[in-house]
Amino acid sequence: MSDDHTKVQEFFSARAADWDTRFPDDGPAYRAAVAELALRPGSAVLDAGCGTGRALPALRDAVGASGMVLGADLTPAMLEAATRAGRDRDSRLLLADVARLPLRPRSLDAVFGAGLIAHLPNPGENLEELRRVVRPGGQLALFHPIGRAALAARQGRQITPGDLRAEANLRPLLAGSGWLLTSYVDEDARFLALAVRQN
Repeated sequence: MSDDHTKVQEFFSARAADWDTRFPDDGPAYRAAVAELALRPGSAVLDAGCGTGRALPALRDAVGASGMVLGADLTPAMLEAATRAGRDRDSRLLLADVARLPLRPRSLDAVFGAGLIAHLPNPGENLEELRRVVRPGGQLALFHPIGRAALAARQGRQITPGDLRAEANLRPLLAGSGWLLTSYVDEDARFLALAVRQN
């Protein structure tokens, strides 16, 4: 396991037990973001870096009983918290690295990633891996329940020019990984970038 992966695991392991109670009001924002994907019943979707599984119930509702919902995370403690919250009933949880997903090529209709992009050790390569598992024309949603400025203020820092979530940085990063950015919203109440997998 790389140093980057170890740091991510340590960061989230220390926060897993009280993650949901720290952000109790984010549920509607997750549901609204999932709705923007316009998933159809029977679709197959992955929550990449699912953490405690906060998006999983909304994803299950979107794809229905005939759909497939997977939640993948690198941190065992986060998946344990998801199971304690009963979110394993909504999906199949995988202890997996989004850099090397145990999924067949083109097996999914969409990938949802909440707070994911900032924790990817090799963003270009990792986005290519997400592209690999999505069918042509499938979707990627990069989400955060608050926007970049609000998050920076919460953390007592400034937004830097190199912020990967800035549209000027994200658009070419996605394009270089085989994704076309189709929608970009960065407001205090949410961050949501939607992209489509190119052939």
